[in-house]
Amino acid sequence: MTQTTHRPQLPHETSRMFLTDAGFETSMLFHKGYDMPYFAFYPMLESDDGRAAMRNYFAPFLQTARESGAGFILDTNTWRANPDWAALLGHDLEDLTAINRSAVDFAKSLRRDLGAGLDVLINGVIGPRGDGYNPDTVMTADEAEAYHGFQIGVFADRRVDMVSALTMTNIPEAVGIARAAGDRGLACVISFTLETDGRLPTGQSLAEAIAAVDAACRRRPAYYMINCAHPDHFAGMLAEGGDWTRRIHGLRANASRMSHAELDACETLDDGDPQELSAQYAAIRRLLPALNVFGGCCGTDHRHVSQICHAVRQTA
Repeated sequence: MTQTTHRPQLPHETSRMFLTDAGFETSMLFHKGYDMPYFAFYPMLESDDGRAAMRNYFAPFLQTARESGAGFILDTNTWRANPDWAALLGHDLEDLTAINRSAVDFAKSLRRDLGAGLDVLINGVIGPRGDGYNPDTVMTADEAEAYHGFQIGVFADRRVDMVSALTMTNIPEAVGIARAAGDRGLACVISFTLETDGRLPTGQSLAEAIAAVDAACRRRPAYYMINCAHPDHFAGMLAEGGDWTRRIHGLRANASRMSHAELDACETLDDGDPQELSAQYAAIRRLLPALNVFGGCCGTDHRHVSQICHAVRQTA
């Protein structure tokens, strides 16, 4: 008899709540003292101490999902595991293949050991080729498809449930990633970051960006997210409404109201106010009819996600 593997519904296939983790890199840096070169934290996979720290980090998020009856999207630690950033750490493509495989395998081990009884999706994380705050060089969509296709191919071979491109700063790179994922039959999430004016770092509105990516892809992204921006920076823009808001299923906001430039130069953690942030999430949920994925980004930790989960439940 052939054994089949159960895959939970993806967030865009259901109205069910899903949680994610929060500001992994800032938590590891400021709370745990892991100061990684170029903000590349995937080398933590190479040591027992690093893996233990990651396991301890994810455990309370999975427990919150269990207590709230939510699904959980479990990210691979691969935001910087692409060729340009890895080269700065002395890793070639052969190394990168092993690194991305190891990240997926580790995420699956966390699902096995910590996710019993939960619907946990393994999410292959893709980061920008350049700086996540400053798109000083923008590829064409074809260049982005070729560049990111390498990492996406490893994820496809390792049978992740979905892939997510986090902290995207520009449209062509998002298009290339979505095309590469579509060609490999993977559900793809595009998460744009926004500046304090609610626009992409390259100047487009979020509505323009979503429309442009959807129009350029034969197989559209499964859904869109916003990450690495504070609600004060974009809530007003969301209030303008439009059909495009129904394409946004996820929010992973920063705890801090600082701009990207200020965050880049910050030497202390600004973790904001978890209760205030959770109230802002609840308010944003009323503006985004499809919103059902909740997590955090820079400066947030389990406290924030726990509060967000409670506040959003109150608005359901």
